[in-house]
Amino acid sequence: MAKAAFLGLGVMGYPMAGHLQSAGHEVTVYNRTAAKAEAWVKEHGGASAPTPREAAAGAEFVMSCVGNDDDLRSVCLGPDGAFAGMAKGGVFVDHTTVSASVTRELFEAAAELGISFVDAPISGGQAGAENGVLSVMCGGEAEAYARAEPIIDAYARICRRIGDSGAGQMTKMCNQIAIAGLVQGLAESLHFAEKAGLDGRAVVEVISQGAAGSWQMANRYETMLDDHFEHGFAVDWMRKDLGICLDAADETGASLPVTALVDQFYKDVQKMGGGRWDTSSLFKRLKSAG
Repeated sequence: MAKAAFLGLGVMGYPMAGHLQSAGHEVTVYNRTAAKAEAWVKEHGGASAPTPREAAAGAEFVMSCVGNDDDLRSVCLGPDGAFAGMAKGGVFVDHTTVSASVTRELFEAAAELGISFVDAPISGGQAGAENGVLSVMCGGEAEAYARAEPIIDAYARICRRIGDSGAGQMTKMCNQIAIAGLVQGLAESLHFAEKAGLDGRAVVEVISQGAAGSWQMANRYETMLDDHFEHGFAVDWMRKDLGICLDAADETGASLPVTALVDQFYKDVQKMGGGRWDTSSLFKRLKSAG
């Protein structure tokens, strides 16, 4: 069992840190809003700290799951950042979806201090975090990954090292690119069914058993048809992620025409007041257009 710290107790981090504690690790948590950290300790045990540096002090592994590039820098760097509190030989594991460039920047900053940095973005949504069945895609040095993998297993269904620093983030971009097209396709399919006078549930019952079947279809078609869009990853966060994908595509020379189009569709959803709706709200956009 390891001494660990977890930085960021949002809808993903809160249960992930709980799984670490339940697995027998000694966990200290940090959250920007201290009340959330206090609530976590009351529910799970462990301890909380007022700064990332104090949370990371003496920890063999430090996990983070925050909001964006700037949030990640703020918990890692500076006099109160986690890097300042970690001892040489420690491993920092970042579960935030951020740019590959900030990942490589922090990998280098950590290396100068004798700390290993593993980028380990996650997929599976809030339900996956709560049930401990996330998909974790990692980049970084093989030795650091090998040390971290048994700790990550507390909340993972699958965990793989894809390559060197940044490879985990690039793989997460592949994940978001695939999801964007799938959700739009499902939304259009259900919209067409309604316009054609078909029973959407009956349609999905049949087509989900063939080549059209997907996780999105299995888990989101009913909530789409019921006009419920409070069940997963928010549109605001998806647009942040797709922006990262499109920036990386410019850098790599990749062509992402469908991703760029769906990003604009999500912009339409934001204009409808749906920034906090889940990503399946693309269906609501189609319905509002008639």
